[in-house]
Amino acid sequence: MSDTALREQICLLAKSMFDRGLTGGSTGNISARTVDGGLLVSPTGTSFGRLDPARLSHFDASGRLIGGDPPTKEMPLHSAFYDTRSTAGAVVHLHSCHSVAWSMMPDVDPDNFLPPLTPYAIMKLGRVKLLPFFRPGDPAMGDAVRGLAGKRSAVMLANHGPVVAGKDVEAACNAIEELEDTARLAMLLRGVPTRMLSDDEVADIVTHFDVEWDT
Repeated sequence: MSDTALREQICLLAKSMFDRGLTGGSTGNISARTVDGGLLVSPTGTSFGRLDPARLSHFDASGRLIGGDPPTKEMPLHSAFYDTRSTAGAVVHLHSCHSVAWSMMPDVDPDNFLPPLTPYAIMKLGRVKLLPFFRPGDPAMGDAVRGLAGKRSAVMLANHGPVVAGKDVEAACNAIEELEDTARLAMLLRGVPTRMLSDDEVADIVTHFDVEWDT
């Protein structure tokens, strides 16, 4: 994909998520690999609803800012995924309401954040790791992702928001939306007797769709 087309796609997908309330105000950030190994990143303090393709932060393959506005302060998160997952072509971070709410529930499994309600979160995300709370912009968030050694494509920052890496920007956006949808289902069903997928059903999905399922 050309640089121009990628810039347009980043802004189009970001606006779609903003317009549907998946992140508000100037929250959230998004990045994608360019064909030459560089990065395009949403600038600091910008809104997903009003990103300007021409002003996206542009890094070369060595990590040097060569164009656009200063990048998001959450760059350590993005860099950690790119450095530890060779398949990462894009990273998205949202402040999506239901996933943040689910991260505050006291009985959530930190090693497998999402309950097995539907097959789709399993297929698109694998196991999601719940990380502890960090101050926004704290480089320790990146360190925590690096500590997973590339074994997870998605993490949930407690009381903050999800971060997902995908093979490209469309895949990353689709996956993070699935994360939010599953968290919404979990909140809607909280306290209600619910038939979740069984261990055998989860194992069948993992095997059939060749899902990364770190144990």
